[in-house]
Amino acid sequence: MLLRRLSVWLVMSVALFFTISVLVFVLVSLTPGDAARAIVGPTASVERYEQVRAQLGLDLPLWEQYARWLGGLLHGDLGDSVVTGVPVSQVLADRLEPTLSLMIGTFLCASVLGIVLGVIGASRPGAVGKAADVGSVLGAAVPNFWIGLVLAALFAVQLRWLPTSGYTPLVDGVGPWLQHLILPIATLTVGGTALLAKQTRDAVAEQLTQPYILLLRAHGVSERRILWRHALRGAAIPIVTILGMKMIGLTSGTVLVESVFVIPGFAGYSVNATLLHDIPVVQAITLIFTVVIIVTNLAVELLYSRLNVKEAA
Repeated sequence: MLLRRLSVWLVMSVALFFTISVLVFVLVSLTPGDAARAIVGPTASVERYEQVRAQLGLDLPLWEQYARWLGGLLHGDLGDSVVTGVPVSQVLADRLEPTLSLMIGTFLCASVLGIVLGVIGASRPGAVGKAADVGSVLGAAVPNFWIGLVLAALFAVQLRWLPTSGYTPLVDGVGPWLQHLILPIATLTVGGTALLAKQTRDAVAEQLTQPYILLLRAHGVSERRILWRHALRGAAIPIVTILGMKMIGLTSGTVLVESVFVIPGFAGYSVNATLLHDIPVVQAITLIFTVVIIVTNLAVELLYSRLNVKEAA
């Protein structure tokens, strides 16, 4: 059964990748302007403009441009940036660490904090539960960029505890690396934590009303063990679903945060690449984010299978 589901996942993943790559290729080509005009400038002659277009291959039909890009991808070549001429793999390699650090750090912080707050809210209904509901609404309603600006104004400008912008690679020291990530991760964690806390609270609270919980209490099992081991495990499926959605949402949520805190990641860089019609760069970034989505869906699927087996047992 698991092998069959993995086969279906593989087919759907390949179809998803090609569909997204075609859509991005077409949509970027339909946006105003092109890379040749950005290179030669607005005052260049028509002859010079057409020459650069031919050099970049932009005068070819769109399907042929896509076929060339796909052929290079199948041979492990992401192509060169049409704006800078630098290999796309080199451009993105320098920007991969900041984006991954931001995504993984946010996912871990939001997951731990959201689950802990949700379980506490379920075990203590009343003021704590209502606070979780209010927090989830506010966290989902307030834009990330506004939260980032407020945090930067408070902790970076007024208190001067943290840097306002930039990024320090991990090889330059854990301390500076963490200092530059605290505010961006906190910005992204607020909304994700609030939603996860509410869903966790509701799922765990429902489990606490099940007959098996009453049976465990009758056998003298401690409330702490009931709450964190049995009820939380029973509520795992909806929690895993939210965690998967959170990870996928970070592929787009990092764009604005990287812009606000001037983090040299490729999420924010994709905006400039799109405006300049740098299709190889946009396609490569799309490929990376698509792989993140596909792997996340696979992880959720495997966790579903494992949880269902435990429930059946």
